[in-house]
Amino acid sequence: MDNGASLAWLIDRQQRQVWLYRPQQRPQCLENPVQVSGEPELPGFQLMMASIW
Repeated sequence: MDNGASLAWLIDRQQRQVWLYRPQQRPQCLENPVQVSGEPELPGFQLMMASIW
C-alpha cells in the first residue's frame, strides 16, 4: 500500500481465509470463499479458490 498498490490479498491456506487490503480501509477477511473478486481494481478478474485450497 505504501508503494501505491490499490489492492492486496493475503491468502492463508491453512485457515482458508483471504484477507483483502485496500488503501485507507480496514482489512476485510473472507472465510473459505469459493472465489475472490478483483473488482473494481481488476475488472472481470475472479480467482477460483478450489485450486488453492
